[in-house]
Amino acid sequence: MTTKNLQIGLLLFPEVTQLDLTGPADVFSASQQCDVHLIWKTLQPVVTGSGWSIIPTRTFTTTPALDVICIPGGIGQINLMDDDETLSFIRQQAAGATLITSVCTGSLVLGAAGLLKGYRATSHWMSLPQLGLLGAIPVSERVVRDRNRITAAGVSAGIDFALTVLEVLLGTEAAQDVQLGIEYDPAPPYTLEQLMVPERITRLSQHAQQRQARRLDATSKAAARLAK
Repeated sequence: MTTKNLQIGLLLFPEVTQLDLTGPADVFSASQQCDVHLIWKTLQPVVTGSGWSIIPTRTFTTTPALDVICIPGGIGQINLMDDDETLSFIRQQAAGATLITSVCTGSLVLGAAGLLKGYRATSHWMSLPQLGLLGAIPVSERVVRDRNRITAAGVSAGIDFALTVLEVLLGTEAAQDVQLGIEYDPAPPYTLEQLMVPERITRLSQHAQQRQARRLDATSKAAARLAK
């Protein structure tokens, strides 16, 4: 338990998947026990992968020491894999953070920063195998906790992830209060088991082929740098 607000920082970068960011941010804010910081290099509006903009609240130089650092995913994640300024910021904050976390392909950025070697971690199902190139142990689960690393699978899993973080840091009662407050009781029309059929997996994979090839290239280059 804590008697002061938790300092939680989420990286807000160009072409971020906005739900990776805003889902957890809303959960953390709903606790009323977290100061939530949306962080980027400048305070200029950042265009998300959805095409609209979100305004950062902190820069790398004005961000306080964080209790939780969270890296969301999105196509813009690819450009972060060799962004030394961003990777250095993540490492610096991670050194003093209680929890080092990610949503979706944000885990690949943690891996590129050298922060997942030997840790169990997850990511979006299309990119999960790439974690192994970065020294992580890929796990196909919605939320994975290994010591002080907590990673979430794709996009919507960020809400489950954020509730898990609240439970770890604020306790079960606080997490349950937030879950009820936001009325989080998902009942989608289809289960993943129903959806994960070979024809659909092939169709979606083909649609994402170019993006995933770029992502794999960035991951492979990051792995080579880590190996030096």
